[in-house]
Amino acid sequence: MKKRIPYLSLAVLGVAVLLAGTLVSTSARQANGGAVRVKNNDIGGVVTSTAGPEAGVWVIAESTSTPTRMVKIVVTDDQGRYLLPDLSASDYDVWVRGYGLVDSPKVKANPGHTLNLKAVVAPDKKSAVEYYPALYWFSLLQVPPKSDFPGTGPSGNGISSSVKSQGQWIREIVNTDGCTGCHQMGDKATREIPQSILAHAKDSSAAWERRVQSGQAGAQMISRFASVGQKRGLAMYADWSDRIAKGELPDAAPARPQGQERNVVVTMWDWADPKVYLHDDIATDKRNPTVNANGPIYGGLEESGDYLPVVDPAHTAATQIKLTVRDPQTPSSAATLPLAPSPYFGSEVIWNSQTTVHSFAMDKLSRVWAAARVRKPETPAWCQAGSDHPSAKLLPIDRGERGLELYDPKTKQLTTIDTCFTWGHVNFDDNDVLWSSFGPAGVEGWFDTKIWDKTHDEKKAQGWSAFVLDYNGNGKRDAYTEPNQPPDPTKDRAISVVYYGVSPAPDGSVWGSVQGMPGALVRFIPGSHPPETALAEYYEVPWNNPKAPVQGYAPRGMDVDSKGVVWTVLSSGHLASFDRSKCKGPLNGPAAATGQHCPEGWTLYPFPGPNYKGAVESGSADSAYYNFVDRFDMLGVGKDVPLATGNLSEGLLVLVNGKFMTLRVPYPMGYYAKGLDGRIDDPNGGWKGKGIYTPISTRAPFHMEGGKGTTSKLVKFQMRPNPLAD
Repeated sequence: MKKRIPYLSLAVLGVAVLLAGTLVSTSARQANGGAVRVKNNDIGGVVTSTAGPEAGVWVIAESTSTPTRMVKIVVTDDQGRYLLPDLSASDYDVWVRGYGLVDSPKVKANPGHTLNLKAVVAPDKKSAVEYYPALYWFSLLQVPPKSDFPGTGPSGNGISSSVKSQGQWIREIVNTDGCTGCHQMGDKATREIPQSILAHAKDSSAAWERRVQSGQAGAQMISRFASVGQKRGLAMYADWSDRIAKGELPDAAPARPQGQERNVVVTMWDWADPKVYLHDDIATDKRNPTVNANGPIYGGLEESGDYLPVVDPAHTAATQIKLTVRDPQTPSSAATLPLAPSPYFGSEVIWNSQTTVHSFAMDKLSRVWAAARVRKPETPAWCQAGSDHPSAKLLPIDRGERGLELYDPKTKQLTTIDTCFTWGHVNFDDNDVLWSSFGPAGVEGWFDTKIWDKTHDEKKAQGWSAFVLDYNGNGKRDAYTEPNQPPDPTKDRAISVVYYGVSPAPDGSVWGSVQGMPGALVRFIPGSHPPETALAEYYEVPWNNPKAPVQGYAPRGMDVDSKGVVWTVLSSGHLASFDRSKCKGPLNGPAAATGQHCPEGWTLYPFPGPNYKGAVESGSADSAYYNFVDRFDMLGVGKDVPLATGNLSEGLLVLVNGKFMTLRVPYPMGYYAKGLDGRIDDPNGGWKGKGIYTPISTRAPFHMEGGKGTTSKLVKFQMRPNPLAD
């Protein structure tokens, strides 16, 4: 094949030529390539432009004739060939999108035909960068220099004195624990201020102050700015959008998919409605991914709605399961009114959830266990002081938020379950015990589903414990000091931590991530009678630690692989692993209580892509909310491969042999995920029999390509052996 001019040069020098695709009934051939074999449920062909064959570009097929909208996306090989496999019998719009291009005209097509497509070279850089992931725009953000920290307050440099470092600033107002924790930053909707706001603001800082007050999350957003130094934070974002408005374009350019990245097949379905957002999804039992094979995938709407959106991939259909609460007086997100009108929905209250379903687990019977609010925050009397419950005797709980809601697909019945503690993420251990996250502070709770199935006694099936460090180092739990008391070397010590992510490990321990600066991982060892015997170990992310070869901060999601290694995503722009077996020092006693006693256990992998301007305490500008370990090779690149949600690079980040692959979702622009799951539908079906699922989870689906009216999507990733495999 003759040498080609690099596509980025073509993006600047090329001339746009709008050419329609050519539909033919015979197999497509290319001078230096073989035929693209097209079966009755495929569409395939060759993509060329004025520059010749276009390698590493996306071919997108979209149907609105199926029961719910369905999209399939593949990548061309090094000769520009593509194959869209396993399409439902329907009409499709097919077009080409890629770096260095602008979208080609959409061509009508049906499965069973060969379709050669003409790509359109971008006439200039300004046109080309419109298709870049949000990361490349957000990396233009100029963060305050390291020398500005610690902040000196409103009468000084405008940064709160509570913000001690550039890294903390990034964590609290920029990355996953800041703005990108709820929606994507850098997309067109965020890098441009709505004219309805800009026209009434005296300057860009005032416009940003007004825009972050918009909608039902307005109070939460503006309070985040106030916590770090409102004037300085608003000025940072105003400077970013002003420079873009004046014509500044991304400095860096993304590479087209290479190698295995070209083997991906992305399928997505519409679910839910345009006013709600997704948080998580569940497809199978994480311990046995063949459970619920070919069955429905369920989603959770958190604050936005009281139903489970459901997709049936086998029939390209979407349905809903209405949720219920036990107490009609259960609070609702509808009570939170917009702080200021939204540019999209005005003063309309669009979120109205009582259940606030967050995350799920599925058991071996395909039942769905959802973290859901079922009552007012006050707990039942048997959770509180004076109760005869074994856990309440030791650690009474007065208030809790989410309990559990159980959905049985066989009976179609929903059952509300009250728990004293709160659920966020929900995961099973090998003994059918569910482990919780979200506290309250200092509490880890569990629910034994075997006891529940035998007795249907929610009080008997649950328990909880304090997080207690073996501070005196004798290997067992003893009387302990509280977190607000001075430590006593003769006693153990309780710590006030809250799990965010939670995952049981192969050795029977239960790991969780703890948010904050620098944040930590905590290992919970239940013992024979957990309320009285459980012990904990505390491992902070290395930060300002001269003994640490790596530095990072602020974990969010987490998972554990089959070897017991813990993986977590950091606001410092890293995917991190922690291997407890590498620790050299003692794991209990006063030294271990610092959390900085095992830096050698940590390995940090910077996310790919550019960094913020001026950032020296960040690995990348990308933001990953959650991560998942593919223990069963459901994606198709190996067992125990860690995956992370690249929410600004708009794709799934896959770490293989220490290097990241980026599986981008190029359409609609705005892919932003939280939960991940995988499933094996056919153990003998090769790549077609398995896949990884994520929802598009932005709280603002109206920010995505398509704008208001665009719905959240369920996205499936599969990796075939080559770009033309059927």
